[in-house]
Amino acid sequence: MTVVAPLAADPVSCEEFGYGLGRPDGILVLRYRSAARMAFGENRQDFLHQLYWSPDGVLSARHDRGATLIGPGEAFWVQRAVTHEVHAADRQTVYRICLREVPAALDGLQVGAARIDVEAAELVLAIADREYDERGASEARRRIMAGLDPRPHPADDRQPGGSGVAVTVATALANDPGDPTRLDEWAERLHVSVKTLQRDFAREFGMSYSQWRTSLRLRVSLTLLQTRPVGEVARRIGYASPSAFISAFVREYGCTPGRAASMIHAGDDAAASLLLSRLHR
Repeated sequence: MTVVAPLAADPVSCEEFGYGLGRPDGILVLRYRSAARMAFGENRQDFLHQLYWSPDGVLSARHDRGATLIGPGEAFWVQRAVTHEVHAADRQTVYRICLREVPAALDGLQVGAARIDVEAAELVLAIADREYDERGASEARRRIMAGLDPRPHPADDRQPGGSGVAVTVATALANDPGDPTRLDEWAERLHVSVKTLQRDFAREFGMSYSQWRTSLRLRVSLTLLQTRPVGEVARRIGYASPSAFISAFVREYGCTPGRAASMIHAGDDAAASLLLSRLHR
């Protein structure tokens, strides 16, 4: 088993929950927690298929096709022997699900973002519990696999011809959405002009730097709002004040962050799906 290395001195805790190991229909769930940022193996290749999911934060995944951001309602899927690395922020919980079989809907996907439905996510949480009755594990695994399907990710919709500097910035922001670095400062760090970086964002993502950063921050906020107050979410994702965050959120979703959190907490799946669909449009 590959060891998870923290990006700081804080220890990473890892709990294992295995059912039917050694059989084709087995499943192994590893739950990681850390007070520091986590990196799941640079250039790692696994013998089992991997699914990474975090219920309380955004994941940044890197692979041979570029960088991918994984947020609410999504997981990062990697078939065995595909080189990849995954990064998580501080104080984040990450589930790594190991499978011998490929879910039917992901058969043609070697690596990339996959939608994970509400039932599948709840079952991942359920089986990662010491009190779980293992007699239900086989059915839980089947329903988890059935609850996955490919989903194009905005960071994967890159246009050909980009220089790569925009992806470098996007990957850094994925690890820290609250990073206050300005566009001109990024350009200086990357030894390119501001115009070059602006053009590269338009080519790579079809939007400006500020639009992409706002989209990322709001995407992260949908997850954080499930467990944290509006003021803390605003600070963590880089807004100078809660009012600035609320204004941006209302412009995007047509409701306040508090209202959105209430809908999600109340289990209003239709409303939550509408919020997410607007972010993926």
